[in-house]
Amino acid sequence: MAQTATLTSSAPIPALPLYHQVPETKYDLNWADLVTLDLSQFDKPGGKQKLAAQLFDAIQKIGFFYIINFGFTQEEVDYQFAIGREFFELPTEEKLKYRADLEHGGYNGYKPLGIRELKPGHYDNTEIYNIPKFIPEYTRPHPEVIKEHWNKIEHFGRHIHEHIVGKLLVLLAIILELPEDYFLQSHRYNEKSDCHLRYMLYHSRSAEENAELDNVWVKGHTDFGSLTLLFRQPVAALQVRTPEGQWKHVKPYPESITVNIADSLQFLTNGFLKSSIHRVIAPPEDQANIDRLGVLYFVRPEDKTELTPVKSPVLDCLNYQSTDNSAKGITAGEWVKARVTKNVGKYVDVENSEQSIIKGVKAKYYD
Repeated sequence: MAQTATLTSSAPIPALPLYHQVPETKYDLNWADLVTLDLSQFDKPGGKQKLAAQLFDAIQKIGFFYIINFGFTQEEVDYQFAIGREFFELPTEEKLKYRADLEHGGYNGYKPLGIRELKPGHYDNTEIYNIPKFIPEYTRPHPEVIKEHWNKIEHFGRHIHEHIVGKLLVLLAIILELPEDYFLQSHRYNEKSDCHLRYMLYHSRSAEENAELDNVWVKGHTDFGSLTLLFRQPVAALQVRTPEGQWKHVKPYPESITVNIADSLQFLTNGFLKSSIHRVIAPPEDQANIDRLGVLYFVRPEDKTELTPVKSPVLDCLNYQSTDNSAKGITAGEWVKARVTKNVGKYVDVENSEQSIIKGVKAKYYD
């Protein structure tokens, strides 16, 4: 049996106050039309093939999709929200003891409020706590509120990776007519990669602050790894950019996870799987004063994975092998570290433009 990064305590686990999801907005927003994959169909005869066909349609349209029936009850999900809430209520000086080494590309641990300048004099409104994979290589100190619930956090993180992410990676391999375990071989849990479970808190802003920021909290961007999973988030602030360049809200579908494709899969498929462009804006008026708490899981390939396009009959047929949208010569670990480092510090005017990340490969940002 593989070793795990274990934190044990003989003390009784303190009860957490129940977490209640906030009400959805009453406004009828311009919602994106997203495909829903029912993972309970995965192991049924022909189920994987049907889900892969659905997913193929999703990635051709917008690159965001929902999954349901993924093996957690809503109570188990809300327990993780409760842990996140308790962490963010800690005094700032306590949280800072676990600060991530962001300036050197380290993402595990605490990201404080306001370390990135969005516009001159205006800083980000997010706090983050990232917990890496539960393997010895990532053993690190954690605050008591995390250690007290370590077993449940580990169960949650491992289930996501092994029983949710694993299925999605199989579906992507089927779409590309590759062996079903193709992507599983570069996303093994016990190998080093920057996969992590995240608790994230967006602090609400005043109407005046929102106006000065054009109501945009996080500019349009892509994520760094393979996939991002967002557990249902009722505060309507997430938007996805359509191929036509329109911004549409992502609706909080009941008991779902919202999934988006990220940079590494775009590189590995030479642009066929498109890294989804999304942003976070000020929520509608009936949610304007609510802090937006999130629970997410970020999937990254193993650090040593070179981001060179796969050989796929589908890519050949669709002529994706004749272009170069790859990051040849760059590993997944190098790409993530470079993007994290570039994401810290002073405001840089990259509106609707590209920012050089590493070895000539760039990332684009959108209003």
